[in-house]
Amino acid sequence: MLDRIKASLPSLAPAEQRVARLVLADPRAFASLPITELASRSHVSKPTVVRFCRSVGYDGLLDFKLKLAGSVSEGVPFIHRSVDVDDKTGDVMVKVIDNTVAAFLKYRNDSSPVAIDKAVTALLGAYHAGKRIEFFGVGNSGIEAQDAQHKFFRLGLNSIAYSDGHMQVMSATLLGPGDCVVVISNSGRTRDLMDACDIARKNGATTIVVTATASPLAAAGHIHLTADHPEGYDRYSPMVSRLLHLMIIDILATCVALRIGPTLQPLLKEMTNNLRNKRYA
Repeated sequence: MLDRIKASLPSLAPAEQRVARLVLADPRAFASLPITELASRSHVSKPTVVRFCRSVGYDGLLDFKLKLAGSVSEGVPFIHRSVDVDDKTGDVMVKVIDNTVAAFLKYRNDSSPVAIDKAVTALLGAYHAGKRIEFFGVGNSGIEAQDAQHKFFRLGLNSIAYSDGHMQVMSATLLGPGDCVVVISNSGRTRDLMDACDIARKNGATTIVVTATASPLAAAGHIHLTADHPEGYDRYSPMVSRLLHLMIIDILATCVALRIGPTLQPLLKEMTNNLRNKRYA
């Protein structure tokens, strides 16, 4: 609902846009305040508040507030709230944390367990067949690929991560049927990753892509794990996307570990014991 309001902003009249921004700034308050207060805070007339509700597809203010309250209660309190240069530290903390939580909850509500299950099955197939599992990413996604390799390496899987475009192409050329490559990209438009994914797929490897919907990379892989987030590319560093990608990798690693079963426990216990002498008592 809030995504729809944000998308409708350019088509609204200036006065209605002020009402829309009030909704996006604090949807919970909007759903509970009387029309007089809403009009006052938006600096518009009461009829304008009603017109706004109808402009975005609702019967009137009551219908809009009921749907808004329901949307908020589902767990995604608002869409992305970009930080501003004059924000105080407390404001920045709230916005950064709320943006992250909102992205996680949106993923929980919108993600496909079917796609996750297909990815887990492919990774397990590579594991049981003794095949290679590789993670590709560049920039921020390159760091995410290294984190993914670390998680799967701990589970005893034959995995490696590459963040260099030349190494990715070389490695993809050596992949074959039964091997599995996970390509991570925020934009889904990085040429190096697209090239490596195409080569790996051509050679028969299973390609899993973690990227945004409707991106070129999303259509290039066998299995697409959607990673959409309300984050712009033009302001500050994309951190919500990084955390979202790491969470998706955590889900994959956890599912794979559970599927491997009890045989994994002795390995993890031995690893923990061997690491104890690396720590101060």
